[in-house]
Amino acid sequence: MPALSSRPVVPFVVACLGIAIFSAMDAVMKQVSIGIGAYNAMLWRSLVGLAMSIIPFFALRQKWPDRHRILLHIKRSGAAGISVFLFFWGLVRVPMAEGIALTFLSPIIALLLAVPMLGETIRRSAILACALAFAGVIVIVIGKTGEGGGPQAFHGALAIMLASLFYAYNLVLLRRSALVANAIEITFFTNLVFSCLFLLAAPVAAIAPPLHYIPLICLAAGLAMISSLLIAWAYARAEAQRLLPVEFTAFLWAAILGAIVFGEKVLPLTMLGAAMIIGGCTIAMRGKAAPGPATEAAA
Repeated sequence: MPALSSRPVVPFVVACLGIAIFSAMDAVMKQVSIGIGAYNAMLWRSLVGLAMSIIPFFALRQKWPDRHRILLHIKRSGAAGISVFLFFWGLVRVPMAEGIALTFLSPIIALLLAVPMLGETIRRSAILACALAFAGVIVIVIGKTGEGGGPQAFHGALAIMLASLFYAYNLVLLRRSALVANAIEITFFTNLVFSCLFLLAAPVAAIAPPLHYIPLICLAAGLAMISSLLIAWAYARAEAQRLLPVEFTAFLWAAILGAIVFGEKVLPLTMLGAAMIIGGCTIAMRGKAAPGPATEAAA
């Protein structure tokens, strides 16, 4: 498997690009979810994504994974599937920038989980990076407290915070998956598990999407696939704790896309918080590497 780099700038930049593309997918999915609901948006995006990812998986003659890897894919993708459903259900009810900000609990939880699950040694720079970035999120939330939003916004916020717990577990398992499987395999099984998970409710909840939503669903699936490949590639080449702060850059893209696509305004405190988030990511990228984790990568 790829070795860890002492200064993994390239994986960091690739992960940032993956998050940017994923944020664009969020904007598309919010539009689709408003029209046909979060469940149907995820169902059809997963099925289209499976059709897209199955082509490179079999065309490149990927070896079918063993039982251990399959179970790892199922656990990670299952957690991710629950997370994205809750996230898009909540995102319909809150502005994009706020929704993304609420998910920033995930990297903090994942940073803590990286110790028992991956055997990583947490550096002071990683803790400082996440603390500064999370403080930026607090500043953003303070700036929005006076605007209210009613019960719908409150329920949406709760759903997104719950989604962050599942996403944190997914992030740590993604690092473990990336050590034993390549990006194409991870992307294929993500879409396969997503599709199976959401098809369970299809007999009672699925609807055929209107024709004008099909291009948006295909676009969302394509963006999700590209993002998944980039992020999986990055996690195979850098420690989880170094890449976790990259998640915070999603806020910048959410603020921009929310303003352009949905007319959502960005407050001065939001910009201050964003600056703190960028500072945290800079600290994470410049920090020195810690000793190798006691996982398959060390073998």
